[in-house]
Amino acid sequence: MDLVISLDGTGEKTVRVYRALRAAIVDGRLPTGHRLPATRALAADLGLARNSVATAYERLVAEGYLVSRVGAGTYVAPVRDAPAPAAGAPADPLRPRAGWTFTPLPTSADLPRPRYDFRTGIPDARLFPFDTWRRLVGAELRLRANDPGGYAEPSGHPALRAAIARYVGYSRSLRATASDVLVTNGTQHALDLIGRVLLRPGDVVAVEEPGYPPARRLFESLGARVAGVPVDRDGLVVDALPAAARVVYATPSHQFPLGAAMSLARRHALLDWARRRQAAIVEDDYDSEFRFSARPLEPLYSLDTAGRVLYVGTFSKTMLPSIRTGFVLAPAPLRAALVAARQLSDGYGQVAVQAALARFIDEGQLARHLRRAGKAYAWRHARIVAALSADPDLEVVPSSAGLHVTALGARSAEVVAAAAARGVAIEDLGVYGSDSTGFVFGFGAIDPALLDEGLAIFGAVLRDT
Repeated sequence: MDLVISLDGTGEKTVRVYRALRAAIVDGRLPTGHRLPATRALAADLGLARNSVATAYERLVAEGYLVSRVGAGTYVAPVRDAPAPAAGAPADPLRPRAGWTFTPLPTSADLPRPRYDFRTGIPDARLFPFDTWRRLVGAELRLRANDPGGYAEPSGHPALRAAIARYVGYSRSLRATASDVLVTNGTQHALDLIGRVLLRPGDVVAVEEPGYPPARRLFESLGARVAGVPVDRDGLVVDALPAAARVVYATPSHQFPLGAAMSLARRHALLDWARRRQAAIVEDDYDSEFRFSARPLEPLYSLDTAGRVLYVGTFSKTMLPSIRTGFVLAPAPLRAALVAARQLSDGYGQVAVQAALARFIDEGQLARHLRRAGKAYAWRHARIVAALSADPDLEVVPSSAGLHVTALGARSAEVVAAAAARGVAIEDLGVYGSDSTGFVFGFGAIDPALLDEGLAIFGAVLRDT
């Protein structure tokens, strides 16, 4: 019978002949044992040089699709079909490894935006200087900017590392140089790199309880045994730390989700514990740039004299989550291993974004944005604290930084569900592992014009539930 093949597509003629013949064999149009036309005849039919068809035949013979018999021609080779499953037995698909129990958590992008949006962890994009950011990114995307044909440093763009070192110096009084900084794709990426370098399966990681669920999940996914440690008004209870803990994860500047700052005495106690136990402390300073009253206490990293603290920062709250950039300051003996882990996991980050962020910091744009956003957030913080404090059924947890406020109160799960039915999105303290009941109010995403109205609806739901 005549062989009809299509040479549609791109690529040199030999490759197109090869692909067309292989497709005809694989899908059964050319059955096992079928004799193919002579190369000269097929080349004439296709209007090609004979060499193009002969080369395609040779490649198919080499790959086992065809067999060539001297003097007899070229035939479709026998192809062994995949074994069929036993009758009545379902196919066994690929599955995650044994012990993998994690599924994706919902994010703010997965759900419709509520009218009264008090969800946590979301900054106000309306406050961000998009025109300035677009100018900076556009400049870094120019032809030949940042060596686009090469592979970048896994530790991060040199200008950004230097800019971050200067930034944490004046914003958090941290002594750092560019060589101390490892740029990451946000906090979660930083925690993953730290876990890869420090933890072996079965090692104990102590986390705050209540605390930040994604950190707990990440350490568990690396095979660590995660132990929750209670938090009081002074922060993590050091006396409750398990003796076997290899790593302690804490949010001392603005405890998540309660909001209190770790006292200076507790900070020194934690550092002393880590020194004696030869453990590491991961200090997650995720949103303390926004402060509304007291001067911040010194970070653990600046108090550490024994090289036990890894300081993690992010621009997801100060700028936008889509910037997807964070950093780690680590003790010198860990830096090379962390850079290697970064190189192994994803190579390096978005060079143009990192270079633009360096300029955003060095031009004073970040400081200007923080001042403007800080004023807006201070007003929202004050309004929420005043409204919640006026309710006799609530106890507001003191906080002076960040983008959320927590209030203790009864029936939180019922109230949260009833509020959601009226368009008010708040979070139940219980989902963070707390033994206490209460409510967590984020104020980065809420429209300021709707803030008082949303609080009034919440108050009515609290009274009626």
